[in-house]
Parts: sequence; C-alpha cells; structure tokens
Amino acid sequence: MNESIDRGATDSPLLEDTIGANLEKTVARHGDEEAFVVPHQGVRQTWLEFNASVDAVAKGLMAAGIDAGDRVGMWSPNYAEWTYVQFATAKIGAIQVNVNPAYRTNELAYALEQSGCRILVTRTEYLTSKYQEMVEKVRPELGQLERVIYFNTSDWSDLIDEGRTVSDADLAERLRSLSNTDAINIQYTSGTTGFPKGATLSHRNILNDAKLVGEACGYTEADRVCIPVPFYHCFGMVMGNLACSTTGATMVIPCPTFEPAAVLQAVQDEACTSLYGVPTMFIAELGLPDLDRFDFASLRTGIMAGSPCPVEAMRKVMDVMNMSQVTIAYGMTETSPVSTQTSATDSVEHRVSTVGRVLPHVEAKIVDPESGDIVERGSEGEYCTRGFHVMLGYWKEREKTAQAIDDEGWMHSGDLATMDEDGYVNIVGRLKDMIIRGGENVYPREIEEFLFTHPNVVDAQVIGVPDERFGEVIMAWVQLEAGAELGEEDLKTFCKGKIAHFKVPQYVKFVSEFPMTVTGKVRKVEMRETSIAELGLESAARTETA
Repeated sequence: MNESIDRGATDSPLLEDTIGANLEKTVARHGDEEAFVVPHQGVRQTWLEFNASVDAVAKGLMAAGIDAGDRVGMWSPNYAEWTYVQFATAKIGAIQVNVNPAYRTNELAYALEQSGCRILVTRTEYLTSKYQEMVEKVRPELGQLERVIYFNTSDWSDLIDEGRTVSDADLAERLRSLSNTDAINIQYTSGTTGFPKGATLSHRNILNDAKLVGEACGYTEADRVCIPVPFYHCFGMVMGNLACSTTGATMVIPCPTFEPAAVLQAVQDEACTSLYGVPTMFIAELGLPDLDRFDFASLRTGIMAGSPCPVEAMRKVMDVMNMSQVTIAYGMTETSPVSTQTSATDSVEHRVSTVGRVLPHVEAKIVDPESGDIVERGSEGEYCTRGFHVMLGYWKEREKTAQAIDDEGWMHSGDLATMDEDGYVNIVGRLKDMIIRGGENVYPREIEEFLFTHPNVVDAQVIGVPDERFGEVIMAWVQLEAGAELGEEDLKTFCKGKIAHFKVPQYVKFVSEFPMTVTGKVRKVEMRETSIAELGLESAARTETA
C-alpha cells in the first residue's frame, strides 16, 4: 500500500534565531536598501531606518514596564505602527496579541482578558470602527489592562519619548536573553465551542514558516512584495512582513484595508514583483472596470491563500496580471500558518488544482477520521501535519490543545484532503462545522451562542450558503419565544457592533422547528439544501463545487 504520508526536504537547516536577531542580520546585509513602503502614510524607509523605528518602539515598551512574556495587544488595520509593534515586541520578548480589526466589544473584551494584555495599541477610529469608544465601553471589565496607546494621537510620541530613558545596551541585553522557542504571538481563531482560542506561536514557528514561504516564491532582496492582506492574520504578518525580513525583500503596504484600485496602483507605482491576496481580492482586482490602465510588467509571483481558489480566477491572475509564478498556499493559524505550498516551478495544472506539497522540515499525512489509520494515496481523509510550524498550544487551554495536537505531535486540521502519487495535496472538504467567508474562518457555534443572548431567541442554527463573491456567507435559522416578534433587520441590528461584520448573518429564516435526524441531531445539510433552493442560489452552489 502506498500510504498518504510525506516529508519535506531537510537539506537546508532551519533558522535558530529569534525574530529580532534575524532582523539585525538583515539590516547588516541590506541596511541601505529599501525595506518598508506605506504609500497611504507617506512612509518610505531603508532597513536601517526601519530598524531604528522598531528599536524606538521597543525601548518605549521597555520603559512602560513591559517584560519578556508580557502580552501587548495590537488592534488596527494595516498601518506602519502595526509592523513596528510586531518587530518591537519580538525584540523585547513580549507576546503580541493580534486583535482582528473587525472585532467588536464582546470579542475585544474576551481576547484582551483571556490573554491578559497589559497594554493595547490601537487607533481612536478607522472609517466606521470607533475603536476608542469600544475600548472605553469594555475597559472597566479588563482587570489586567494598564494602558491604551492610541497611535494616531500624542500617545505614540509619548511612548517614543519615554523610550529615550532606555539605552541601546539595555535593549541589546534584553534581545540576547531571549530564546527562539519562546512564545511571541497569540492569534485568536474562531472557536467551535463558542469562544475563540488563542493559538500561541514562537519565534521559531513563524520565522521559519516565513523563510520557507519566501523561498517557495524565490524571494531575494530585489523583490518588492505588495501586502494588502491583514496583518492581524498570519498571511499579513508572517507570509508578508516576516518573509520580507528574512530575505531582504521590500514590504509594500498599499492601504489600511483592502481597496482593489489602491492595491494595483501600489503594484504599478512601486514596481512590485509579488502580490498577495485571498481569492476574493484577486477577483475584485480583475473585476475593476479600468483594469487595463494598470501596468503589471513588474509582477512575477505572489500567493493566493485563505480559501479554495476558482481555477478560472487563478488562470486570469497568471495571464492578465503577469503573475506567471503565482503560488497557492494552505495551512491554518495553528501551523504558523503554511504547511503546504506550490512552488514557482510547479506546472500550471498543479498550481490550479492542488495546494502543493509539504514545506521543508514538515510532515503530512492523510488519515481515516474514525480509525486514525493512514489512507492510501488518492483516498480522502483528515489532513494532519507535524513539524517546527505546529503551535505551542492554545493560550491557557490545555484540554483544547490536547484535542488538536495528538501525543505524537500531529496537528489535526479538521480538513478533508487527498494526496496524490507525487505528494501533491488537495483540500476537498471540511470535517469541522466551519464556514469560510472571503478567507475568514467562521465557526457557526460562536454565532449561535451569541444569538442565544437575544431575549426573544429560543434557539438558532447557523449554516454557510454559497455566494459568488465571498464563496460562502452566513445564514441563521432562528426559533423565537412563543408570541415574540422579531424581524430580520432587528436581528442583524442586534449583532452589529457586538460581533465582527463578517459573522453577522446575511440571511435569516424564522422557523418553528429544525430538520432533525432520528437521534435528535440537527440536519444542517438539509437546512443548507433547503436554503439554497429557497434563496435561488443554485447557480452559486454549482460554481462553488465546480
């Protein structure tokens, strides 16, 4: 039997630096070359200048009393300050807690309290997100939060000024005291049982994942990487920022949140060689009415990840956008995030129909979900992975960590996959009750538990239904208290401001009962089929499964 198990190459050693020490090496090699460009803020820095900004923030945090192992929250769209905090916390051994900028009060309070953040760095507001208002609303219940720094106010310059009391020698000593296996980052993933879980990652986890992802794209110091994907997720901060810092490539941050025209303008103006995005981003860019006004001559490669990619969109990205060496990556936050990736030298067929092979120093296997036995090549099973990239665990959640990572160190993804004779992996479905909306992982249980808090709601069941733009969107079937009245818009209004916008149901159906199995389990498959028919979504469903 040819088993579905594969191991990546091990001929090139892993990095054993901390993130800060690795950045210093890049500065020593490429100090006068361009490192960081943020057009929407007018920022343009060499590696020497970028490192000086990082050190100023690092000293400020030290002056504020932040020790190695303390948690510092970062809650913002893609601004230069986000990246400075990312590298500054790494240099002083603080654990950065990534807070999704779409979070609202319930989610914010949970993340900050569960992680025990001492400092939160954020903006006062961005577009319709009133960050300061939300912080003030939940701050009384956050016992460990000592300070909030609004970086678009004088708070930021105050922090930098405080840091002048910390010497270069003090910072260097702190950096030398750190271990690359220390926890350095917490990222909250939507929870199947209601509350999100804090995937805890080390320097070694994310620095090496970034290095190997960059190598799969063939990055050198000559590359310029356009990063419109959010920093709060591994796609932005690891595959983007860290992949650049390990190779000397330039980080180009086109806009705070995704705007297709701004992204392509930055690609053209900054002569970017690489572009990132989830499939919906690339589809939006390709759909611009004035697409032909942009010059894609500089583009060579990039990464598409986050959700399954339509084959037609992939081909257009390669042909229309000049990204002949574009790669597909697959993984999860718990694996830093990438565990498989196509390479720039893979055939077009492999790049449009698979998620590639395992990264170097990584193992993968496909197992029968019931028995745990490895299945034959070509057979479906659960994708499991093991190696340097597997998280340290869920923050203060030992039991949930043990459910995800078995005794032999295998991370169980919950995704159904196949592996072909050459080791290429294809993701074919999900074991988990999970919805992927435009690259955002959404667990129905989390939304259901929130909907239960409405006084008129007796029960709620949440499903994903197909959508041509986002792949899937949220639909809630809701049972009301006897005699209670509640409209669809009323329920959506109840959600707004309390849960992230992408978790607010797009469709609501009020029912007296749910379809059930003979054993009393809700038949979500039947709910989905009924909803698709009633909403007239058959064409989107066919597109999704094509």
